Amino acid sequence: MTGAEDRVWTIPNVLSLLRLLGVPLFLWLVLGPQADVWAVLVLILAGLSDWLDGRLARAWNQVSRIGRLLDPLADRLYILATLAGLTLRGIIPWWLAAAVVARDAFLLWIPPVLRRLGYGPALPVHFVGKAGTASLLYAFPLLFLAGHDGWYAEPARVLGWAFAIWGTGLYWWAGVLYVVQVRRLIAAYADAGGERRGRGRGEVQTTGG
Repeated sequence: MTGAEDRVWTIPNVLSLLRLLGVPLFLWLVLGPQADVWAVLVLILAGLSDWLDGRLARAWNQVSRIGRLLDPLADRLYILATLAGLTLRGIIPWWLAAAVVARDAFLLWIPPVLRRLGYGPALPVHFVGKAGTASLLYAFPLLFLAGHDGWYAEPARVLGWAFAIWGTGLYWWAGVLYVVQVRRLIAAYADAGGERRGRGRGEVQTTGG
């Protein structure tokens, strides 16, 4: 299992790397030539690869330590890049971008605390967090389409805002759950007299959310 965990060049990891390379491409398409059709296509392909790499990693027993880092990193960067692009283009209001970014800023203190306790840099993902991230990634292409003229604009606006509101709520709910979990770990650490209870477990990683 240790060998499998340490693998780097697996198909799921390559998909995650390609998804990361799509982040600057997306921003350039949105803010440079404003090639919105191609930008939306990049988002759709990123969402498909996000689903596919996790499925392949589990099916082919290719879950790895670096994969657990790349997958949530790609999700976060796509969310931030999309928020930046859509806000600068005036497609979404600034307060939506601020609400999502504030949640990640709210949790910045958690990784150092986990490392001090010996639990690695991140907590296991909550289903709520994955659902929130997925909802946001569904919302952005729809809101993108809603910013254009066409028969699809109004349905895309309704669905996009539904996903955005639910996604932001779930995103924050997951953040509160992470805070509660860390407080329990801190209490357990204190009850053990400062013993590193996470020692020997390796990194406690996340796959998103």
